[in-house]
Amino acid sequence: MSESLNSVSRPKYGIIAILMIGAFISFLNNTLLNVALPSIMADLNITTATAQWLSTGYMLVNGILIPTTAFLIQKYSVRHLFLAAMLLFSVGTVLAGFAPMFNVLLAGRMIQASGSAIMMPLLMNVILVSFPVAKRGTAMGVLGLILMFAPAIGPTLSGWIVEHYNWRMLFHFIAPIAIAILLLGFFLLKDKKDKVNIDFDGFSLVLSSIGFGGLLYGFSSAGSLGWSNPQVYVTLIAGIISLVLFIQRQSKLKQPMLNFDVFSYPMFSLAAILMIVINMAMFSGFMLLPIYVQTILGVSPMEAGLMLLPGAIVSAIMSPITGRLFDKYGGKILAITGLTLMMGTTFALSNLTFETSYYYLMFIHVIRMLGMSMVMMPVQTNGLNQLPVDYYPHGTAMNNTLNQVSGAIGTALIITIMATREKGYANKLTEAMTGQPTAEGKQQIALEAMLGGINDAFLVSTFIIVVALILAFFIKRATPEENKIQLR
Repeated sequence: MSESLNSVSRPKYGIIAILMIGAFISFLNNTLLNVALPSIMADLNITTATAQWLSTGYMLVNGILIPTTAFLIQKYSVRHLFLAAMLLFSVGTVLAGFAPMFNVLLAGRMIQASGSAIMMPLLMNVILVSFPVAKRGTAMGVLGLILMFAPAIGPTLSGWIVEHYNWRMLFHFIAPIAIAILLLGFFLLKDKKDKVNIDFDGFSLVLSSIGFGGLLYGFSSAGSLGWSNPQVYVTLIAGIISLVLFIQRQSKLKQPMLNFDVFSYPMFSLAAILMIVINMAMFSGFMLLPIYVQTILGVSPMEAGLMLLPGAIVSAIMSPITGRLFDKYGGKILAITGLTLMMGTTFALSNLTFETSYYYLMFIHVIRMLGMSMVMMPVQTNGLNQLPVDYYPHGTAMNNTLNQVSGAIGTALIITIMATREKGYANKLTEAMTGQPTAEGKQQIALEAMLGGINDAFLVSTFIIVVALILAFFIKRATPEENKIQLR
């Protein structure tokens, strides 16, 4: 491995601001399209399964490319990577906005994703090398604002745009902003980088793509296709085998594409486990609450998005604050407090009824997001703080890859639990009825069964958070362990 990282000699705040604006746009784009899928389906005359590829394809490209960012960050300068990322994102956005057919729209989305995949690891790496450990929490807290707020406002913003304009406006709205950021970066980013002699291992990329891509696709498809579908278990098996081979190959390479030695640092390993568990539980709220309020309570998609908005605003406001608290008190107390709030609110969501108030749900979601803002960035920052500087690109790439995979696993798990329990409740309710149920009776059974399935899924999420809470007690304040570097 190279003995020096991509040397960013303490970038100015203006440069970091440009990177953060670029990251905000790319993260916003992650959830911007979800509400617009019905309009796209009607306009392009495609099925739900086909339209879902706009989200699945985006996620797959992210999952495949993020592991390569450790190599890219070491090989190229911040300027070159940022300009390449924003150029790809801008081209993809323009192409998607004018797409005459679905295939072109999907291609545009995947080009967007190829640019977005570079942004998060690049920005995290710049922050790590630009700030000393004592001030790093505050900087990562500002990054947390972007990470939490941008995807959260996506559905609300998308709902408003689709309600008043054509779905293409989602891309036409983003395109000029992306191009402006690209031009700003071109004129203002001036960092230089010494030539680094690092060879790229093509076979590692193939194994990584099949490994992480297989896991992401398999778990993402499990919710809709079922675990017994060959499309699910074949891709999962292929993904696991490829991932094992990928890890083995990295351990033998002199210059690994993704260095798994980062897991030899206890606080980084603990942070990675915590983030996997938290991501799995986090998706229950993001998925199940909109389903509940729209199907059970009968509110509109726009109202569902507005219900989630205050929580997003609170998490955005709190992220820089928790960053400062992290610098002062460390991550342990924040993680324990935040996970306790998440556990209590998730348990409250496991007792939903047909009469649960819309504003009660909004309040519970606000407290849940408050807890989440106290956990996400402090835990990740504490883990990264223990790594020596040469391992920063690998640590950030590993974290972002695990976030993608654990999110897909969490989504599949929650959907499976909900669907299984919903079916069980429906059978019990049908058996308990005397005579043949009417159409109205069948509808009532379906709603009661769905409510039971949602409550059980939230209950399982509560137990997952309890596991994370127990692990949080083992957090120790981490500092870089320069003496433990073992360069290959």
